[in-house]
Parts: sequence; structure tokens; C-alpha cells
Amino acid sequence: MLRRTTATGLGIVMLAAGALVGAAATSYAAAPGTAGAAPRPGLFAKLTHAQATTKFRAAGISWSSSGGCSDRNNPHCTSFDQINSATVDGVITLKGATGCAINLTGGTETGHASGTYSHWNGYKVDFSLSSCLTSYITGTFTSIGGSKWKSGSGNVYYKEGDHWDVTYYNCGGCLAG
Repeated sequence: MLRRTTATGLGIVMLAAGALVGAAATSYAAAPGTAGAAPRPGLFAKLTHAQATTKFRAAGISWSSSGGCSDRNNPHCTSFDQINSATVDGVITLKGATGCAINLTGGTETGHASGTYSHWNGYKVDFSLSSCLTSYITGTFTSIGGSKWKSGSGNVYYKEGDHWDVTYYNCGGCLAG
């Protein structure tokens, strides 16, 4: 039997392996008298553009599009359709940990490189550059060469000229479910 615990509110802070836990975090724990904890289902659940933007807006995260649109099949748009829940939660975790403004400029729209851990498959987003984010990423995470930094949770931040290209393998220490 599992007991599901939900924490809500943007002000929740939990230091677990050096990560800040953000809004609407959900964890699964074994109920008293049962062995082990359940896996965290839903980390890679796919969200619609509306679901993702609702979560981003609630966390104070902005997004922009060179084409002023959200059509996943248009490379000039910024779409979050079919983004992994863990990717959205990872961005929210980063926002809470840094206190920096975050503006997303790329999501799941066509026009990015292909691959398993790609934008199209919901693992990657692009952020506008800011001195606040750059200072946090380069000062907190481990440099792995080639303008890439790896967080303690294993997510990779790549400074690609005029933006950060981020691969979220997980939600960055949140307790999302």
C-alpha cells in the first residue's frame, strides 16, 4: 500500500542532496508496515503545451518565441507540447534554487537536433542567457568540458553561444510524481 504526499506552494524549501524543491512537488513513500518505496511514476509523463505553461506561469517562468507562436511543427515557435513532466519540474527546481529570472526560448518544437534525449522527445529546453543564471550554473555545477556543466542530479547545461541548452534526465531533485 502506498501513501501519496503532496506539498504545494512556491515557498517550499527542502534541501535534499543540495537541491531545492519547488512548487507542487509530489512524492511516493511506502506506507507504514510495507517494504520499500514505490517508483516515482509520471516523471516522464508527457504534458500538453497548456499544462506546461500553466506550471511555468505559476512558478514565475516566462517564455518567448521568435515567431510569436506555439505550434510544435513550426521551428519559429516555442512549444511545450509533449514535454516531459520532469523537464518542467526541473526548470521550476532551477528557478527556485537560483532565484534568477528564467525565459524559455526553445521547447519541443521541430528544428532542433534529433536523438533520444532531444527537444522533440521532451528532455530539452533552451533558456535565454542571463548573468544570474550563468553565474549560478558555472559556479555551482561541475564543468565537464566543451562549455557544459553537470548538476549534482545529472542534468546537463550547455552554453550554446546565445542561449543555454539544457537536458533534463530528471527533475533536478524535486519530489515530483
